[in-house]
Amino acid sequence: MDLRSDAALTRTLSLIAPGSPLREGLDRVLQSGRGGLIVIGDGPEVLNICSGGFLLDAAFTPQRLSELAKMDGAIILASDVSRIARANVHLVPNPNVPTSETGTRHRTAERVARMLNTPVVAVSESRKQIQVYIGDQVTQIHSTSRLLERSNQALQTLERYRARLQQVSRKLSALEAEDLVTVRHVVEVLQRMEMVLRISTEIEFNLLELGTDGRLVRLQLEELMVGVEDERRLLIIDYLQPGSDLRSEDAMEALAELDDEALFDDERLARTLHLLGPSGNLDESCEPKGFRLLSKLPQVNEIHVMRVVAHFGTLRKILGATTAELEAVEGIGAARARALKDGAARLAGDSIIDQY
Repeated sequence: MDLRSDAALTRTLSLIAPGSPLREGLDRVLQSGRGGLIVIGDGPEVLNICSGGFLLDAAFTPQRLSELAKMDGAIILASDVSRIARANVHLVPNPNVPTSETGTRHRTAERVARMLNTPVVAVSESRKQIQVYIGDQVTQIHSTSRLLERSNQALQTLERYRARLQQVSRKLSALEAEDLVTVRHVVEVLQRMEMVLRISTEIEFNLLELGTDGRLVRLQLEELMVGVEDERRLLIIDYLQPGSDLRSEDAMEALAELDDEALFDDERLARTLHLLGPSGNLDESCEPKGFRLLSKLPQVNEIHVMRVVAHFGTLRKILGATTAELEAVEGIGAARARALKDGAARLAGDSIIDQY
C-alpha cells in the first residue's frame, strides 16, 4: 500500500467515525432511503472536474448534508469537513481511468479517487452501504455493532497470541541464562511478536472506524500491547550478527514487510534480520548482548543498560560479573550495581523455574 494513501485513509476514517458530524449526516442519508456522492476536498484539482451545480460555502451540518443529498449531483466538502463548498455538482473524471464498479455513482467515485487521491464517499441507497474511495483503495464502512463484534473477536485472538508470546519469551530468557540459545529460538520469538503486532494493527484499524465508541476496546488493546514493540527492538539488537550494517529500525521495517508465508519461513526471516552466522545454520548457538533481559529491571534505564552491555559485551559476562565489576562501569554506582546483579540473577532464575 502507498503510505500517502494509508495516511489519507486513516484521516478519512476518523472523520467518518461514529459520533462525528459527517457520520451523523451520512446515517441520515441512509435512513431517509437516499444515496449520495460526497467529495472531501475542495482544492483546484477537484473544482477542475466539477460541472454545474451551485456554490454554497456554508457551514457543515448533518441536516444540510441530508437535505442536499436529495439532489442527484455530488456534494463537495472542505477537506476538514467544516463547510459545504458546492452541491448538485456533476463530476467529470477522466473516462480512461479504470474502475471495477458497475453503478454510475460508484464508478464516478472510484475514478475521482484514483485520479486525485482525494477521499470520495459513496452512499448506496439500494445496498444501504457507505463506501470510501481513496486512491486505489475502497473501504466499506460497517455499523458500530459489527465493528465491536469484530474487535472483540480480534481481542480474544490477540490474548491467545500474547499468552503464547509470553511463554516463548520466558523460554528464551531461561535459555539465555543457561547459554543454550540458537538462532531458531530467536526466530520463534520474533515470529510471535510480529503476529501479535499484526493483530493489534487490525484492531487499530477497527478503532479508527469506531471513534469514541471504541474506548473500552482501546483500553484493552493498550494493556495487551504494553512493552511488545520495545522488546522486539531490543531482541533484534541483542542478536544482530557482529559487523552487520543493518539498523534495528530497518530490521523492524523489513520484518513488518514480510508476508505471512515469508514470516514463518525460519531461514528467510533469519537472513532478512541478519541473525545467521557464517554457517547459515538455524541450530547454531548464538549469544545475546543482554539488552532485552536487563531492560526488564525497574531500577535501571536504557542508558545504564547500554553502558553495561558496551563494557561487558555479552549477557553471559554480565551475569558472571561481580558487584564491584558492575560498579566500575561509568554511571553505575554501588546501589545500581547491586540492583543489576540481584535483578539479572532473579530474572534469569525465575525464567528457568518457569520452564520446569
